[in-house]
Amino acid sequence: MIVLVGILFALALGGVAFALTGGDEKARKRMTAVVKPAAGRRAPNSAQEAAQKRKNVAAMLKDVEKNRAAKKERPTMRRRLEQAGFPKTSPRSFWMICGIVAALTAAICILTRQSLLVTGLAVFVMGLGLPRWVLNFLAARRKKKFTEHFANAIDVIVRSVKSGLPTNEALRIVAREAPDPVGPEFHNLVESLKVGVTLEQGLKRMHDSMPTAEVGFFAIVMAIQAKSGGNLSEALGNLAFVLRDRKRLQGKIKAMSSEAKASAMIIGSLPPGVMAIVYMTAPKYIALLFTERAGNLMLAVCLVWMSIGILTMRKMINFQH
Repeated sequence: MIVLVGILFALALGGVAFALTGGDEKARKRMTAVVKPAAGRRAPNSAQEAAQKRKNVAAMLKDVEKNRAAKKERPTMRRRLEQAGFPKTSPRSFWMICGIVAALTAAICILTRQSLLVTGLAVFVMGLGLPRWVLNFLAARRKKKFTEHFANAIDVIVRSVKSGLPTNEALRIVAREAPDPVGPEFHNLVESLKVGVTLEQGLKRMHDSMPTAEVGFFAIVMAIQAKSGGNLSEALGNLAFVLRDRKRLQGKIKAMSSEAKASAMIIGSLPPGVMAIVYMTAPKYIALLFTERAGNLMLAVCLVWMSIGILTMRKMINFQH
């Protein structure tokens, strides 16, 4: 009996010692098991939140682009010259250049004894259509170049703000360091702020000079941050990420539609190419199209149908993104 009591007493003491020494270890293990999944869940949630913010920025950018397209007004000639990179050229000078080109075209047609219809069409195309097309081409090229460097400019602003610099100083850094046309646009913005123009008004002028969806969204972000405050660096960082995603999407669209664009160029260049070859090999055979009234009418109809076909193919190979 005494032996049995001693064994039970020893077991009791061992249980107490085990409880006192192993409880903390178990508690730590349980705490670790509870904390680790929670920490593991926080990282994916933070990543999901960042991805969701970027998606929201992309959706907002798309809405801004749609609203700008819906409210799009016809720009004046002075505004078109600014968008093309000729801010010092007046509309009067542009129309004078168009008149000179039209006069030279008319003189060439008269010297070559072209018909009145051909002369009129040539003067209209060379005096009015070609200069405006060149202006639109230069403006589109300038917008494309601006968009390529705009994300890097936003990154500079984000790093400057994170390092403690004020927003105006960050804009000055971009105006000094960014390449053309990003640098001159920010330089105009900084100069406007110096003379007392508000940030919202300066950004509106910047959008008028460079009417892209990216600049519109940048103006909205800056205006909201100036009025209500918040984390400017995070908002602009998400914008830069979305702009780079749009650039990658544009490259993918360009690669996928390159075959269709090449086919459209070949099909569109066949009729004038064949006409030029026939004119060089048998000029008397094709001269009736330029000397006879029926030939002039056929040329006009062909020009209209070719224009419709080219516009249709252009609409088919241009994708919205």
